[in-house]
Amino acid sequence: MYAELKQEFYKLGHCKLPWWIISFMILFMVVIGLGMGQQYGKLLVMTSYDSSQVIMLILIVIGSTIFSMEFQNKTILTLMFHAPNKATVYVAKFLTIFIYDLFLHAIAIIVTVFFNTVPLIAKLVSWTAIYKYNQPLVVNMFATAGVDMIASTLIISLICLTSCLINSNTVVIVINALIVFMGSNLSSNLLNSNIGPIDIIRWNPFNMLNLTTQYYNYGTYHLTSHLSNPQLLIGTLCYIAIFTFLGYFVFRRKRF
Repeated sequence: MYAELKQEFYKLGHCKLPWWIISFMILFMVVIGLGMGQQYGKLLVMTSYDSSQVIMLILIVIGSTIFSMEFQNKTILTLMFHAPNKATVYVAKFLTIFIYDLFLHAIAIIVTVFFNTVPLIAKLVSWTAIYKYNQPLVVNMFATAGVDMIASTLIISLICLTSCLINSNTVVIVINALIVFMGSNLSSNLLNSNIGPIDIIRWNPFNMLNLTTQYYNYGTYHLTSHLSNPQLLIGTLCYIAIFTFLGYFVFRRKRF
């Protein structure tokens, strides 16, 4: 496993896109700060300047490249030849995307700390100010980042599954981007269409995409998801396990 992880990190580290795309995330945070910083300073700090959506988009682009491009270019054959088994290759790629996700969240937190220390784009707010869930703002920020790590891991599991099902990198990116940006609305439409019992439909996988947004805006999104925060968390963890296992099942049976 160590050799496979080392190889994946080497490829990721020597690719320009994963590094250049971070500037896009920071630019997005700047734009959000300029647009909302004077009125929603605490909310921006709690959400790391609304970096959740852009991080998921970055993961889709980079994660799909890590998987699908290997299939398109047939370089997966070289990995399979040197690896002891397919599980090692699959897990190494999953962990590489997960650690890159952790890195992106760390960058978002560092940028947030900078923005809330140097008054360049938004009004400064106190880190110890009591905000959501009767907690200090700094606790809110780290808690939201932790929750979003779980939500983004759901996207990683979807990336792995769709990349193993579809060899086209472009198609995988489009499908997962549509899921991220339209999944919550699709779930809401399903719940409002009265096509079945809400107690069952509310557990659909698209509804789990509300996990992060509901955590920092419970009053609004609880009415949309029809699930509590713990229920969304449990559902998300379950779907992560399901999609990850399905992805490996497809990967193991895939012909190269």
